[in-house]
Amino acid sequence: MKSGRHFLQIPGPTNVPDRILRAMDRATIDHRGADFAELGLRVLDGLKDVFKTTGPVIIYPASGTGAWEAALVNTLSTGDRVLMCETGQFSTLWANLAARFGLDVEVLSGDWHTGADTARIADALSADKEHAIKAVCVVHNETSTGVTSNVAGVRAAMDTAGHPALLMVDTISSLACMDYRHDDWGVDVTVSGSQKGLMLPPGLSFTAISDKALVASETSDFAKSYWRWQDMLEANKKGFFPYTPATNLLYGLKEALAMLDEEGLDNVFARHARHAQATRLAVAAWGLETCCLNPQEHSASLTAVMMPDGQDADAFRARVLDTFDMSLGSGLGKMAGRLFRIGHLGDFNDLSLCGTLAGVEMGLRQFGVDGAIGGVDAAMEYLSRVQTH
Repeated sequence: MKSGRHFLQIPGPTNVPDRILRAMDRATIDHRGADFAELGLRVLDGLKDVFKTTGPVIIYPASGTGAWEAALVNTLSTGDRVLMCETGQFSTLWANLAARFGLDVEVLSGDWHTGADTARIADALSADKEHAIKAVCVVHNETSTGVTSNVAGVRAAMDTAGHPALLMVDTISSLACMDYRHDDWGVDVTVSGSQKGLMLPPGLSFTAISDKALVASETSDFAKSYWRWQDMLEANKKGFFPYTPATNLLYGLKEALAMLDEEGLDNVFARHARHAQATRLAVAAWGLETCCLNPQEHSASLTAVMMPDGQDADAFRARVLDTFDMSLGSGLGKMAGRLFRIGHLGDFNDLSLCGTLAGVEMGLRQFGVDGAIGGVDAAMEYLSRVQTH
């Protein structure tokens, strides 16, 4: 048995605050009663502020993958072409899911070190004279690489090309961590999950929907029942769901929304950006590199750190877990064994970050990574000097 608490520093699921745990620790109520209707209306309305939308937000008892599927089957039809922007493992999985439904998937290949290429998106759409492409799918914050994509830039590229395709965006590891604007950026479908910036356990997914996406859903020919938007939206008008909801997670969601409101979203974003910068300063002091190549595309939710050539990132992670009882994120897909990921999102503060970086630095030294000193000092100097509020 190990003393002290386990450091869960993967990029999600994140640590669940005590306030949220206590909020969920109550009896389940009748999900057809008046008390539940009040809860349902409150969380459905509160999520609009987080997505920055005036349109509807749907809550599914599901992981983010469920929201991916719902986005596709509600708006598209068999054989439709979709343009998928490859930025890492999760964009690849979304493309694979689309292919399984018989969609014609066109992948804009990427190097897993940079975000979606808006120029290539514009070229692909401009070349599509017959408007065969029905949707453009982008991951806002690629959790596998720590690279963000310029969603507003993608919308601008689509508008410049004069293309009517829907814009679908995955914000699973960016929502409530960094600025995101569903309405202002002209996004049609935004999907997210409960287990990262919203500080909840896994089990809920969210979908923000534009009027254009709702119109598209009227002609979709995919068979669907559980994922059908219209059933959800009709029941949601009075705060209810068409099937049994995850009641206790909704208690937690209500508390999470209250916590975000108390801190203020702009302050939440500034906190995440500050911790991300401190982490990158530590990585630089260790003589290592991040997976993200462009400074303007650095994630505020996590930092993916490349191991030196010949060093196994998974073996390093195993050493850190065994010695310091800290979990770091693994490399996924093409990056398996090549990098580790430090999650600094959700319910997180300066001392949490310093403890995390100390564990990484001690682990690097034990693992024989030359020059891995001074990272914690660099981060602490920055945190002491730069305050957000």
